[in-house]
Amino acid sequence: MAVSILIVLAILAAVFVGINIGGSSTGVAFGPSVGSKLVSKTAAAGLMTVFAFLGGWTVGRNVIATMGGKIVPSSEFTMLASVVILFFIGLSLLISNLSGVPASTSMTAVGAIAGLGIATGTISWSVMGRIMSWWLVAPAVAFLAGGLIGRYLYTHLDDYFKIDQSEGNLLKFSFSSRPVQLGEGTSVREFVSSILVIVIACYMAFSAGASNVANAVAPLVSSPSAPISMNAGIILAVAAISVGGFTIARRTLDTVGEGITDMPLLAALVVSTVSATIISILSAMGIPASLAISATMCITGLGWGRASRTVKVSEALQGEKPEMKTAALKAEDNKKIGEESEEDIPDQRLFDPDIIHHVVTFWILTPVISAACSYILFRILQFAGIM
Repeated sequence: MAVSILIVLAILAAVFVGINIGGSSTGVAFGPSVGSKLVSKTAAAGLMTVFAFLGGWTVGRNVIATMGGKIVPSSEFTMLASVVILFFIGLSLLISNLSGVPASTSMTAVGAIAGLGIATGTISWSVMGRIMSWWLVAPAVAFLAGGLIGRYLYTHLDDYFKIDQSEGNLLKFSFSSRPVQLGEGTSVREFVSSILVIVIACYMAFSAGASNVANAVAPLVSSPSAPISMNAGIILAVAAISVGGFTIARRTLDTVGEGITDMPLLAALVVSTVSATIISILSAMGIPASLAISATMCITGLGWGRASRTVKVSEALQGEKPEMKTAALKAEDNKKIGEESEEDIPDQRLFDPDIIHHVVTFWILTPVISAACSYILFRILQFAGIM
């Protein structure tokens, strides 16, 4: 009877985690396309479901394998341990929502699993070292990629892919010899650019599924007495993510969609592409990592790279530094590097550096607190003879 109750609690906890993941990830992935009115919120949730499933069903299995048997042996995932770990993941989501700071679900989950491994003496420090090293490398790569794109490519990308949206629908349908045609005022360039926005959003959804499905079900499907298989677990996680996408994601879509006014659509697409690529590669390697952290560091790099165009490399080596203006991506004059002046760069901030510092600090503390609390709780359970 007790085991049956634990199974029910574990499944409910996994569903809760999945719903919250769907609520946040859908907004991050499809905020730009919904904000630019290319897709509806309902269509965004539907696309999120499809591509999160593809990500989870393919490369997401590697992350499940890492979290479910490589950090600690799968034999340690009793139903009680699974419930505790899922509880910590769900608690971190709740705290982050209340604080307004998006916690890294992947890092929290790894922290909770590490706490179990330390308490039982079964943790693989080599695997943890590999994961934590990538936690340092991935944000650095995202910042560097954003910086290089912002300094050398962004103005050229803006020339080729800048989207000037026309009024009305993108396409029009009829029963003539050409049933599908471009809408009134829609240019071929606008159509191609708009499709690119949606494709990149789907790519972002794929990477979110690849990384986050494991957070919802890895402890559950890895237990020796697992009530469901990995395939069933992936389906359960994606179903929960879908529920989150169709419900609570509507608010995050509004938030992110309106936030596009502070970030040019092109910048949002660059950030989505870079961060999704990083997370997809890490997921294929079986490394659980944070999509939000990579995206934030790429935004920071883009702003820095665009602002740095006022100074040539030779001038920088002599000690001259550009004034960091984080709204630099809004500058429209595409002059050569070194020809732009500080007056060409807007003063308004794309993001608040103090907030970035707060968010990054929170992300560092979250897995540490998760591991510490998990360790303490599992030690208490051991002393009580429950484990």
